[in-house]
Amino acid sequence: MANPIQALVFDAYGTLFDVHSVITACESRFPGRGTELSRLWRSKQLEYTWLRSLMGRHADFAQVTAEGLRFACRTLGLSCPPETEAVLLAAYQALDCFPEVKDALEALAPRPLVILSNGSPAMLAAVVRHQGLEPRFAAVLSVEAAGIFKPHPSVYALAPQRLGLPPEAIGFVSANGWDVAGAAAFGFTTFWVNRADAPEEVLPACPRHAIRSLAEIPGLLG
Repeated sequence: MANPIQALVFDAYGTLFDVHSVITACESRFPGRGTELSRLWRSKQLEYTWLRSLMGRHADFAQVTAEGLRFACRTLGLSCPPETEAVLLAAYQALDCFPEVKDALEALAPRPLVILSNGSPAMLAAVVRHQGLEPRFAAVLSVEAAGIFKPHPSVYALAPQRLGLPPEAIGFVSANGWDVAGAAAFGFTTFWVNRADAPEEVLPACPRHAIRSLAEIPGLLG
């Protein structure tokens, strides 16, 4: 391989951290409605990142996450006073890792590992600290440095700038198909963690590797 992968960059939400672990908090406030609230909340959260990027009206991910929650609650007819909203938003700082994450990250050492996420710096610092993952990552990069959300190319450019490597020497790992498409279009070697057996996105760039778990990556890298 002319440019073997020298570093790995990971998406955070949905890839390392299970966004739907907020269902527990949602269910505690809205019994019987936690799953549908979590799904609509996540869907609207992502939609607002894309819409704000297209509108040129950036706000950080904490604000977008709160706005997505408010829309989801209104849509489902759920009353969400400030106290309830605060509890649900706090759940994003204590998300669960997917089961294989910690062992996979350990197996990938000593390559530099980096997070590149839509999350705000404070949100990312909180969840990484909560899971005790600070020693595993050489850097935690937020889109706030670019002032726009994924999949804008200027976001992906943050990783090679920080690592001092060309894109083709960097492996990009995400469970979000649209994110993988953006990263592949930028020039990264991509790993799509397709835990849900979803169809591939019909977009201009395809994942180099489609896997079911982060645990498969060390074997692919040899």
